[in-house]
Amino acid sequence: MNVLFVVTHYYPYIGGVEYVVKSVAERLTKLGHEVTVLAGEPTIDRPVEEFVGEVRVIKWPTWSPNDAYHVPKRRSGLAKLLAELAKEYDVVHVHSAHAALTVWSGLKLKRYNPSFRLVFTLHYHETGHTLPRKLLWSVLWRKQVSKLVEVSDKIHAVSLREARLIKKHYPEARSKIVVISNGVDEDVSQYRWRGQNSDYMTYAGRIEKYKRLGLAVDLAKQLSLKLVILGDGSYKRKLAKYAEKHYPGKVEFYPPQPRPRYLEILSKARYAVNPSRHEAYSIFIAEALKMGAPAIVSREVAENLETVSKPFNEGLVLAVKAPIKTWNEVVQIYLNKLYRNGKI
Repeated sequence: MNVLFVVTHYYPYIGGVEYVVKSVAERLTKLGHEVTVLAGEPTIDRPVEEFVGEVRVIKWPTWSPNDAYHVPKRRSGLAKLLAELAKEYDVVHVHSAHAALTVWSGLKLKRYNPSFRLVFTLHYHETGHTLPRKLLWSVLWRKQVSKLVEVSDKIHAVSLREARLIKKHYPEARSKIVVISNGVDEDVSQYRWRGQNSDYMTYAGRIEKYKRLGLAVDLAKQLSLKLVILGDGSYKRKLAKYAEKHYPGKVEFYPPQPRPRYLEILSKARYAVNPSRHEAYSIFIAEALKMGAPAIVSREVAENLETVSKPFNEGLVLAVKAPIKTWNEVVQIYLNKLYRNGKI
């Protein structure tokens, strides 16, 4: 089987959607499938083709102010490339409803060749997270997403909650939706939670305003714990100022860490924390729960992961258990429910 993924970024960029695509793409190649990733890249002026491990990656230049919009440059050249790619693949899997590159490319590909199987994973946040993005979403972009939903063969949601939102806003998706949760890497099973007496809690991921990480700072202060934040993002500077004002000397910022170091930090934390209300799925929290670490999260994150949880405070809940699968297990479900006949 030949599979083409379309995504806003690819490795070494670190982000939740990118992690999902990399996890699936690498496992498909190990199973003998031909895989190509078409990814945006804002730091280049011309397309670049390379192999990341066994995965063929075509990086296309994009305009991505504040890591948003992801508008493709050289669109006539991209259209020509898409016309060629549309003939080569049995399955095209488009990731993210919130980017011009992915939705535009998905529509073009299907127009060039209606016969391949088109899968669309929206990673759905309902709208944008700033006023300009909200206006663009409501006035223009939602219509484009609706067009891609209409021509897709399968709509993939990563949680029951996300599926309900998609059905509500895109009724035409109802008969196409397949719910398959994300997975975690198998290496997570090598770690067990050892943070019962730890002096810190931790967050890992993008540092953006909509993540509500000011609440994590406040919560750490209430619990008299340090807060260790692993990640980067457009809101990092403002969050650091907030932390220095409200909880000075107790919030530590680090860039994304090598995988073993990250898992060690997570396994030794008293709590993992993610107060964001706009998450299709929080892989960081899934990894914490897989190793037995308790997590303080928004009700939305708890619902997405189908956690066993109880009320905490500030509208957050304490999650202690969830049905988390590994990526090897999830990829087999992809093959049967998304890429083939829908039967398992």
